Order: sequence, then structure tokens, then C-alpha cells
Amino acid sequence: MENNKDFLGTQPVGKLLFKLAIPTVIAQLINMLYNIVDRIFIGHIPDAGSLALTGVGVTMPIIMIVSAFAGLVSSGGAPRASISMGKGDMDSAEQTLGGCFLLQVIVSIVLTVVLLLFGENLLLAFGASENTIEYAVSYLNIYAFGTLFVQLTLGMNAFVTAEGFTKISMVSVAIGATLNIVLDPIMIFGLNMGVRGAALATVISQAVSCIVVVTFLCSKKSILRLKRKNLNIKPKVVFPCIALGTAAFIMQASESVISVCFNSSLLKYGGDIAVGAMTILTSVMQFAMLPLQGIAQGAQPITSYNYGANNTERVKKTFRVLLTVSLIYSVTLWLAVMLLPQFFVSIFTPETAMIEFASKALRIYMAVMFLFGIQIACQMTFTALGNAISSIIVAVTRKFILLLPLIYIMPHMVSDKTMGVYLAEPVADFIAVTFTAILFYFQFRKAMNKIES
Repeated sequence: MENNKDFLGTQPVGKLLFKLAIPTVIAQLINMLYNIVDRIFIGHIPDAGSLALTGVGVTMPIIMIVSAFAGLVSSGGAPRASISMGKGDMDSAEQTLGGCFLLQVIVSIVLTVVLLLFGENLLLAFGASENTIEYAVSYLNIYAFGTLFVQLTLGMNAFVTAEGFTKISMVSVAIGATLNIVLDPIMIFGLNMGVRGAALATVISQAVSCIVVVTFLCSKKSILRLKRKNLNIKPKVVFPCIALGTAAFIMQASESVISVCFNSSLLKYGGDIAVGAMTILTSVMQFAMLPLQGIAQGAQPITSYNYGANNTERVKKTFRVLLTVSLIYSVTLWLAVMLLPQFFVSIFTPETAMIEFASKALRIYMAVMFLFGIQIACQMTFTALGNAISSIIVAVTRKFILLLPLIYIMPHMVSDKTMGVYLAEPVADFIAVTFTAILFYFQFRKAMNKIES
């Protein structure tokens, strides 16, 4: 594959999607696994495990926002680079790569300064208490110095994927994850650094992953080359990338806001058990969505490249294959959750009362999971085609226009107010998928007609 620079435009779509999606899905799962292992080690710190785990947990919304800034640049930059590659315009593609690289360096420096100066205030705002603030600050202060590595690893990996080299992306994540798992016990227990050791292990691991990714993009193996002459901020190059990446930024950054709204409502109507169940539901949903997102990310370079090459038939076929595979996955998983909710919940808790409560909530929360194949396929194709406006509209509609108000409206629409809060998710998702499908029908036809004419 590496020897054929036009493989995105020539290899059979189904076979190509399989080649690109499998490494991407594996990378997503590895990334999730090492985050879980990280928390397990922190939870076993002698005499302070519970408080340390809670303190580090408070930093997660801030870390999610940091990751979202990587998506703001790369989620728009990578598809635009693929489109330029499809047009045969390698200069524009490499200018996009260079501009996004420099922009991410600048964003990383700003974020590092903000975290170091205002980190404690942010942590208190996100729920740190007198007992946990010490651990949260200790973790975040060290993590802040690794912001550059996080930004470049996530951001530049998107460009590697955009070239079709998803195996390289997977390897870079796997190397970082393996190193993190090895370093965690050494730093936390061996060197007696506690949560600071966990943060340092993460920073070192991300630094190694960053070196792997950047080295590849500077090498002759890469189709797109990271060159010094392209390290500049040209508004006409980077602004469209930011516009297209805004949807991904909204999706990621809003998770912390959504989480706070869900938890406050659940605490009001259902108490601690309802809030605890929400942690399980979101964990199951995240685990379920990762493969689906990986499949869609595998399709992105194929769609973008062939759109740039004006190959409408191949773009249409890629969408059909993506939609079919995504629907098969989402329907299968939905059936599994509906039939065996206790199995999924028991992975996260052994408590009988929690399993019973959360199993009922999980069926409600994921009631329209079977439709997610449509949502993900349409949403990723919008991004792959460079349709920034539609991508932003879809993201804002689902999260802010629908879900946020419904979290507070649905408890007043049903007798069981606690389950009403959980019901906000499927109601919002059903309306969002319907809206997205209708918008996609007209926008996709418009994009294809534009090429054909």
C-alpha cells in the first residue's frame, strides 16, 4: 500500500475500508484501555487511593477540553489535506499540514500557560473538594507540561490517517500505551511519586508517541512531508481547517458541560446511585462508540481523496459501504444491550442494587443506539467532504439545541423523574438522527451534482 500513492483512489472500497478501519478501531480501544489501567494503578495508591482517584477524575473534563483543541485543528485540517491530495495538489496538502502543525504548537503553549496559572481555580470549578484538590493539582501541573505532546500526537496522527497509513497511527498509540502501562507502577509505587508519577508517565508516553508520528511525517515513507518552508500560518489555509474542525471541537468540549448537567439533575431526582449509574452508562456508551468512530475515521481519507479527485461514484460507494457497516455494528450492539444489560453493567460494578438500577437505566439511555450508524456515517461524510457548516449545525443541534434542554424537560414529562433524565439521551438522539439524515440527503446530492456538472 505504501508504494502506491493512488491506492485511496484505486483499491476496492470494501477491502480498503477494512484495511484502514481495523487499525483505527484497535488504536481507539488501546487508548481507552491504557486510560483505564492508569486509573486502576492510581486507585491502589496506599492510604490515599480513593481520594487520589477522585482527584484525578476531576481533571478529566479539563483534559477532554485540551484534547478537543487538537480536534479543532486536525479534524478539519486532515480531510482538507486528503481533498488536496485527491486533486493532485500536493503543495496545498503539505501547506495544510505545516500550517496546522505550527498552529497546534501555538495552541499548546497557550494552553500550558493557562493550565499552570489557572489550573487550581478550574479544578475547583469542576468539583474538586478540600480533600481532593491536592491530588488534582499535583496531577494537572505535571500533565500541563505534556500538552504539546498530546496536541501533536492527536493532531498529527489525524494527518497520518488521512494519508491512509492507519497502521502507523495504531503503532504510535500502542507504543505510548505500552510505555505508560510499564511506567505507571514504576513512577507511582517504585519512585513513590503517587499521582505525580502517573502524570509523568503519561507525559513521557505521549512524548514518545509524538516523536514516532512527527518522525514519520518528516520521512520519505510519508506521502505528505512536514517541511520547514510550510511552517507558517496562512489565514486562507488554516481558517477553513478551523471552521471544519469546529464540529469535532464542539462534540468533545461539550462532553464536560453535558456531564455536569446530567449529574446535577440526577443528583436532584435520584441521589448518589443515579449519578453512579450515569458513570457506568457513559462508560458503556463510550466503549460502544469507539469502534463506530474508528470505522468512520477509516472511511474519511477514502471519501476526501476521491471527492478531491472528482470521482463521484467512488464517493457514493464509500458512503454506502460505511453506512452499511455502521448500521450492522450499531444494530448488533443495540440488540446485545437490550437483551443483556446486566452483563454490560456488571463489568463496572459487583453491587446487586447498582446492577439492577443501572440495567434498567441502560436500556433507556441506549434505546435508539441502532440508529447511530446513520448519525456517524452522515456526520463523518460531512467532514470528509469539507462541509464545515453542515458539520457544525449537526453538532450544535444534537448537543445544545436538543440534549441540554431535554435533560431538564424530560423529568417533567414522565412519572419516574430519574428515568426521565436518562430518557433525554434517546429522545435527543432520535430527533438528531432524523434531522441529520434529511440534511445529509440534500447536501450530499448538492455536493455530487456540483462535481458532475
